[in-house]
Amino acid sequence: MTQTSEPRPPRTATGEAPGLGRLAGRRVLVVGAGRETYGKTDPPVGNGQATSRLAAREGAAVACADLRRERAQEVVDEIVGLEKGHAIAIAADASQERDVERMLATARRELGGLDGLVCNLGIGRGMGLAGTTVEDWDLVMATNVRSHFLCLKHALPLMPPGGAAVLVSSVAGHRAGSRIPSYDASKAALSGLLRHAMREAMPRGVRVNAVVPGLIDTSLGRMASEGRPGRTRILPFGRQGTAWEVAHAVVFLLSDEASYVSGHELFVDGGLGRM
Repeated sequence: MTQTSEPRPPRTATGEAPGLGRLAGRRVLVVGAGRETYGKTDPPVGNGQATSRLAAREGAAVACADLRRERAQEVVDEIVGLEKGHAIAIAADASQERDVERMLATARRELGGLDGLVCNLGIGRGMGLAGTTVEDWDLVMATNVRSHFLCLKHALPLMPPGGAAVLVSSVAGHRAGSRIPSYDASKAALSGLLRHAMREAMPRGVRVNAVVPGLIDTSLGRMASEGRPGRTRILPFGRQGTAWEVAHAVVFLLSDEASYVSGHELFVDGGLGRM
């Protein structure tokens, strides 16, 4: 009896697909570009890391911003060494308005302008209502919502017609299951922020969209699975997604291929959010 092996994921899912020049000439700022390893000895690629690298592979000059400069610099080194692209590192706390203004000024100065913005910021604190402190709640809201608000507030007026912003949300904002109320509520809030930002940006010819990842094989995803081993059993395709699959969705929304798409939430969850 012949044993059937699992099909190999496509090259887009493994980060091996070549660039097609879809962002040629663009100048893109990725906020939350660095990778948090959570102590993993062999950490998978993160969403911001994959997005930054793929944007560079597709021809964009990329400003990689992160709370910790060394994380941003790690991605810059990969872009320069592996993608043969142009990138700069910026350290900034996106929940602080002055930092956001400085970050945008630096990105525009070093890249020669700004055509694309990616907000990839998200943390979770507390477990259940009883296990979530006010401090947990406020920190998550500042990181997951206020940062996106500040980036949109200050970036959208700077972007030329044809520019695009992408928020990285989560299926947790649409489907119960994370057990972290601060995280669920913060990601749900991005849907409302998206709808408003889309309307304000429209007269300028700028688009605003969001990607909504499901269970993705990042360091955070692996840590969550260690705490809840059964959570991957419900996955439609029998596997978690990859950060590269999230990145391809982001690049699509940044590119002219999505020139008539705005206010849209693109689910990258294998159908989990519809189950």
